[in-house]
Amino acid sequence: MSATDEGRGPLYRLYISRLRRSLTPDVVPHHIAMMIDGNRRWAKQLGYDSAAHGHRAGAAKMREFLRWCDDIGVKVVSLYLLSTDNLRRRDSRELTDLLEIIAELAHELSHERDWRVQHVGRADLLPSELADVLATAEERTRGHRGLHVNLAVGYGGRSEIVDAVRSIIATHDREGGSLEELAASLTPEQIGEHLYTGGQPDPDLVIRTSGEQRLSDFLLWQSAHSEFYFVEALGPDLREVDLLRAVRDFARRDRRFGR
Repeated sequence: MSATDEGRGPLYRLYISRLRRSLTPDVVPHHIAMMIDGNRRWAKQLGYDSAAHGHRAGAAKMREFLRWCDDIGVKVVSLYLLSTDNLRRRDSRELTDLLEIIAELAHELSHERDWRVQHVGRADLLPSELADVLATAEERTRGHRGLHVNLAVGYGGRSEIVDAVRSIIATHDREGGSLEELAASLTPEQIGEHLYTGGQPDPDLVIRTSGEQRLSDFLLWQSAHSEFYFVEALGPDLREVDLLRAVRDFARRDRRFGR
């Protein structure tokens, strides 16, 4: 429980405890994808002159969020931190601050518990300093067996699918196969193996803060059968109770997977 939650009073803390106890291991999502949104609006509402205050508060909240997920038994969490669209369209000053904040977050997460950190996205689109930090965090935690944390940085869902198809074609070509053979044998499972998250389970639950209800090019392929949960709170205002309610809601849904 965060310091903020601890200050909310005994009834709130009792409610949190009851929610936690109700979430048995069999109902907790294996993989949660988080789209943290609203950091800039949070900073503006509080009168800050720079969006960096919001991004830094959002990063701090993501550290808390990961601990909450770890504590209830989630095995994989994917955080959407920076899209390819952000790289092209954000104000240069804001982007510089954001890149620095993401680098700090990646470094800190690589020293948290027994977590494994993995970068998902295009390293070649990132400044070399950030790409190096992400690579170092990934290498440092490669043998860890705790919570698997995907950091989506320089990420775009459409680009990921294109890269996967290119990888499949290149592999097939190296093995001397023809395009006709590839077209006849290509399967969704094969594409999934070549995604940035290849080998991982798809997200069971996708959460987005700030009340926005759209995917924004995040895990387009992987979220085909995911459940979605939208939180009104801006990113830095997310509470543990919001996560627990999302998981409780997830547990009550009837997942049919097309059946």
